[in-house]
Amino acid sequence: MVGYAAYADRFAGTLRGVGEQTAYLQELGVGYLHLMPLLTPRPAPNDGGYAVMDYRSVRPDLGTVEDLRELASTLRAAGISLCLDLVLNHVAREHEWAGAARSGDAARRAFFHVHPDRAVPDAYEATLPEVFPDFAPGSFTWDDELDGWVWTTFNDYQWDVNWSNPDVLVEYADIILGLANLGVEVLRLDAIAFIWKRMGTDCQNQPEVHELTRALRTVARIAAPALAFKAEAIVGPADLPAYLGVGEHAGKVSDLAYHNGLMVQVWSMLASGDVALATRALQQLPPPPSTTAWITYVRCHDDIGWAIADEDARAVGIDPFAHRRFLSDWYSGAFPGSWARGLVFQHNEATGDRRISGTTASLAGLEAGDPGAAARILLAHAIVCSFGGIPVVWMGDELALLNDRGWADDPAHAGDNRWVHRPRMPWELVEEGADPAGIGSGLRHLVDVRSRLSQLHAAVPTEVWDPRDPHVLLVVRRHPGGPLLAAHNVSGGEAWVAADVLLWLGLDPAGLHDALTGGAPVVVDGAVRLGPYAAAWLHATP
Repeated sequence: MVGYAAYADRFAGTLRGVGEQTAYLQELGVGYLHLMPLLTPRPAPNDGGYAVMDYRSVRPDLGTVEDLRELASTLRAAGISLCLDLVLNHVAREHEWAGAARSGDAARRAFFHVHPDRAVPDAYEATLPEVFPDFAPGSFTWDDELDGWVWTTFNDYQWDVNWSNPDVLVEYADIILGLANLGVEVLRLDAIAFIWKRMGTDCQNQPEVHELTRALRTVARIAAPALAFKAEAIVGPADLPAYLGVGEHAGKVSDLAYHNGLMVQVWSMLASGDVALATRALQQLPPPPSTTAWITYVRCHDDIGWAIADEDARAVGIDPFAHRRFLSDWYSGAFPGSWARGLVFQHNEATGDRRISGTTASLAGLEAGDPGAAARILLAHAIVCSFGGIPVVWMGDELALLNDRGWADDPAHAGDNRWVHRPRMPWELVEEGADPAGIGSGLRHLVDVRSRLSQLHAAVPTEVWDPRDPHVLLVVRRHPGGPLLAAHNVSGGEAWVAADVLLWLGLDPAGLHDALTGGAPVVVDGAVRLGPYAAAWLHATP
């Protein structure tokens, strides 16, 4: 399965418009469509739709609940599963629960974390990191109508719900089944890491998060067994496996989870031309249970945060702070010789942390006119397509769309430069058959080849092998039908797959087939040659 992610309005205007583009999605090979938040949010600002005012209705500009039901049916008939966001950590201040709480309803007040003074909030904030330090500092907001301090992890208009209240669990179970009844097949559990609060911690990844997910999953398995859960857990390697389940609960928490670390390491490798750090970091994450899978991606709707673990960097002789600074400099275009054209998002002066916004094409050098840009874009997608799980393409990447220069023209977006990589779909280019730098045809080729390789099924474990050539990422997929070695040259020069790597896998250098080219690779003295930014998916000649 290959996925596609988009904002419904930016992709096709309305839900009906999305349905009318089903054939386009089929042509791309899409079997999973994630539409970004479309349940009714509060009026702007609403954090891109993640401040939900009503889980049971659709944004009026997109259509109606019946339009959503019809879209789900249309997609299902075309073999495409619909994925929607379910925000678990918070609701909009205008949500009916919050409105009732402000009006004095004690039961609804108990749906939130409310404190009469700063004593408890100050105690929590001693260990809480800030998510949006630039425009939403702190984690609590005073509300006059509520007459108290309410927990607001993200923005002052997003009230964290109190999951220690069993009535909250019941309400969300009902919401989940309602969405399943509309035909939604995957729910992206947004901000799931934050839902349980514990004094003295960062209030992320607490054990109760996984217990609550299992409870909700149990309800879904009984009433709507086709529904899959996807954990939006952008967390460190040590915390991530629990979202899919470990030990006796392996495979019994969420069905899917984001492999954010892979995205970060792809961009790190392209900037440095070296795979040592990526190899070390990717090796630390155990394979997911065979009934679950990663969501892999080159880009998503969000900024890129440089989640480079200090211990991983130091293990390969890299200063972690210096490397994160280098990546921010490189992808903002500030580093001498950089081909990237990104924007700095949320510069934290205290920590030096800088995240990056920008489309795949602009970050990879196409906007700068760099001759290696197209190869870099296709290499990045080859890595995520060969790594395992479900690769998801962000809308516009198949057209190599550049940064949207008019991103700030909409007053609602002017303060958030992540909209630079959320342009509107230029259907006129699609109709003209435009294919800048051959990205579209190259991506379709990757998807087509992947669909025919049993070694790339999500249930097949992924192994990342130590590099022989510092420029080549080695990904091994062992299958009863024979092993596959996916080799990726992340540099702009020639690189090699050493003969001993092939021999350890039982692959005869003289009998190799590259699934991507459809022929034999170039072999010299038993080693396989890789051109600049080239990928090879090697297996025994059929």
